Amino acid sequence: MAGALLILPGRRPSRARLQGERGPVVQNDGDDRHRREDPLAVAATFDLLAACLRSGLPVAVAAEAVSLTAPAPLSESLRRAADLLSLGADAATAWESAASDPATESLARMARRSARSGSSLAGSMTELATESRSQAADSAAASAERAGVLISGPLGLCFLPAFICLGIIPVVVGLASRVLGGGLL
Repeated sequence: MAGALLILPGRRPSRARLQGERGPVVQNDGDDRHRREDPLAVAATFDLLAACLRSGLPVAVAAEAVSLTAPAPLSESLRRAADLLSLGADAATAWESAASDPATESLARMARRSARSGSSLAGSMTELATESRSQAADSAAASAERAGVLISGPLGLCFLPAFICLGIIPVVVGLASRVLGGGLL
């Protein structure tokens, strides 16, 4: 048993497991294809932006601060808008590039509306965070349902032969031996 634990591939080399070295569980070899985006990162970014705005930071400073931790498309849009707002551009111009990207279109729409009407952008960011969390929950539920459907095929292929061999064939053989052996035919 102990030998099998050393031979089977693991996340750490077998020598490191023998020596008890603690290292990173998953090593990044520069391949980002297996790296998954956090589905709640966008919601957290909107919440952080709302908190910055509620604390009294100007929109440009809050957007610049939040852009450091935001996911990729949102980070770029926030940084660009913050730079333009810092230079004195109006909200329509500053959020124009964000409006063209489908991932940040709702943020740009809310920011433009807030600048035009004078309403609080923090409340809008809280609404966007709630909507983003709802979409992430719906996506997770859909993935779980899809996994349940996809697993039924292999399970059926595994259990159907066993059911036939252990359930149906003995009944048919038993009935056939009674019918043929009992002289009913």
